[in-house]
Amino acid sequence: QRMANIIVKSDEKEVVSALCSLVEGKARAALSENPTCTFNLGLSGGSLAKFLCAGLPKIETDWTRWRLFFCDERLVPDDNPDSTWGVYRSGLLEVTPLTAEQFLTVDTTLSPAEAAADYQSKLISVAGPQLKLDLLLLGAGPDGHTCSLFPNHPLLAEPAHPEGRIVAEITDSPKPPPERVTLTLPVVNSALCCVFAAVGASKAGMVAQLLGEKEPDNPEDLPARMVKPKNGELYWILDTGAANDLTL
Repeated sequence: QRMANIIVKSDEKEVVSALCSLVEGKARAALSENPTCTFNLGLSGGSLAKFLCAGLPKIETDWTRWRLFFCDERLVPDDNPDSTWGVYRSGLLEVTPLTAEQFLTVDTTLSPAEAAADYQSKLISVAGPQLKLDLLLLGAGPDGHTCSLFPNHPLLAEPAHPEGRIVAEITDSPKPPPERVTLTLPVVNSALCCVFAAVGASKAGMVAQLLGEKEPDNPEDLPARMVKPKNGELYWILDTGAANDLTL
């Protein structure tokens, strides 16, 4: 089990720059494998969307070969402020050459179980049956959740595919809106690289819990701490505020 690579920058602007240059490098590596492969990038909502809209327009890449999907999505119409696709559609599409067709979007008109199954088949059609997930960009909530994997929720016990699902629905999210679809934990941990980014002193306590020596009494108390890619890399990109309580 490899340790997390922890990168600490002076401020939010530097975090954005480090995050986007990591994305640029991972895209270059993925696209150099062969002329037809795609760069499969998983997105999350929250502050991450703001970071990417600020930094990605400055990178050099073959945008046409990007395929973007969502690590989780809220089952609300895409014009609702809670829609992660809505946030990226109004933000990232405006400032980069990416097109709407390059995003795998969740059909939010379906029931939660159908939406999850439909999204799972979309993801397999793009990332292949072996699910080549080049990079997942993740956030961690103040309760330690990541994607829509919440502390001590039964979904944390979902087995790996094919016994378990790749995308699962949740109808009782403790954080509104309650209905969502999410990648399952084994799928997150099958990615080639997972990256968390956090800024600000308000994040310091949670970051210390997620990255500190002390293990929680029950691992499921802190789902984001359970993100440990099996054969991939893990990065945390922090500013000095968010890293304040870490002993590095």
